[in-house]
Amino acid sequence: MNPDFYKQERFETKICCPLCQTDLVMNWQRDNIPYFGEVLYVSARCPCSFRFADTMILSSKEPMRYEMPVETSGDLDVRVIRSTSGTIRIPEMGVTIEPGSVSESYVTNIEGVLQRIRDVLITASRWVQGDEEKSSRSEELLCMLEEVIQGKRKITVIVEDPLGNSAIISKKAKATKLSKEEAEKLNTGMIVFDVDKSELLHDVSDNIQPLGGD
Repeated sequence: MNPDFYKQERFETKICCPLCQTDLVMNWQRDNIPYFGEVLYVSARCPCSFRFADTMILSSKEPMRYEMPVETSGDLDVRVIRSTSGTIRIPEMGVTIEPGSVSESYVTNIEGVLQRIRDVLITASRWVQGDEEKSSRSEELLCMLEEVIQGKRKITVIVEDPLGNSAIISKKAKATKLSKEEAEKLNTGMIVFDVDKSELLHDVSDNIQPLGGD
């Protein structure tokens, strides 16, 4: 594709919807993010229910890992770019967010990431009613999230992307290039909440469906 194509601030292209095969308009919006560089937002929505959204970082395409210590309430405002190929981890909570088959990219902050996790946990707690162990673990994680949001607990947020299209935008974030072997280990999948030796599994989509558990 002609490089000048990406220099426009806003433009549209047409594609064929993969679900209903009708013409679909793809919207492209260029932006510049401080401390990081140029990005391109891509989105499409079809009346048949197909949706697509991604954030392409134009200044870097190396497989990257970002690690951010969340220690103060101010850290909650740090910007996070998560593309459809990005994985987010919070090791202190045993939480991993991996891209699902219909997951969307988003630009938010660390508090926004925590809010998304809380929404899934609330949904998960309904599915595991009657399972005392899993219900207890869900409540424990919800309490941990509230403590982080209130500045009472420290965590680490890690973002990894084999395509280099995700990032944490902060001088506190440590950025390192992933090796080929590390990049190949990143999978597409679902949000996983570890419950000791059991798991709560959820598809990362707008219509969350249970994929496992009792």
